[in-house]
Amino acid sequence: MRLVSWNVNGLRACMQKGFEAFLLESGADIFCVQETKMHPQQADFSFDHYHTFWNSAHKKGYSGVLTLSKDTPLSVRYGLGLEEHDSEGRVITCEYENFYLVNVYAPNSQRGLLRLPYRLQWEGAFRDFLQNLTKHKGVVVCGDLNVAHNEIDLANPQSNHYNAGFSDPERDAFRQLLQLGFVDTYRHFYPNQTEAYTWWSYMNQSRARNIGWRIDYFLISQDLQAQIKDAQIHAHILGSDHCPVGLEIGVSDES
Repeated sequence: MRLVSWNVNGLRACMQKGFEAFLLESGADIFCVQETKMHPQQADFSFDHYHTFWNSAHKKGYSGVLTLSKDTPLSVRYGLGLEEHDSEGRVITCEYENFYLVNVYAPNSQRGLLRLPYRLQWEGAFRDFLQNLTKHKGVVVCGDLNVAHNEIDLANPQSNHYNAGFSDPERDAFRQLLQLGFVDTYRHFYPNQTEAYTWWSYMNQSRARNIGWRIDYFLISQDLQAQIKDAQIHAHILGSDHCPVGLEIGVSDES
């Protein structure tokens, strides 16, 4: 089974920059999108052979996630079930026969860490949500988690130590997620791979120079670990300031 996740930084813009071509090329059974920045009625997109599930932010042009699934999920949940966290379109959970797939776009702590207190509240709620899911079946989490876990995961760790996405509290929150039993699939296969990034600033030719961060992930609960086959970073795919990431997993998607 092939899974793909991509923060497109505006789906309408990315549709003009090769999104559909990569969707077709990927052959994904499930394709998760973050930062759609739109409501579905704002465009007439048709994704052949996929069921579409949108969770858009109340605020137009902001945040938003979309899950494209070839098979019909057993159930679909939108958000965390908490009013204080569910207005920004950040989570879609699709249930399949053997696992849950959680498509997530984590809040950015912003310049000066102005939104860090909210980010940490959200992190706690998100961990509780995932922990509850794991009581029922395996869980796959994918998306833009807006954090580089370790120094190997960004080009300039020293100068970014106190910046959004690499502050100690954010990294600790990610570590707590792993302590719940989740596995970072890319590091499972490539524990020492350097210069493996998924996001690059638009400034200073950062992508051409590969001055980036790895902040997009596939995480799995430990009960699925034996079934993962490979994890990918598709750094050659343009169209956004992020690139797609992928996971090959040997569980059936039949529902």
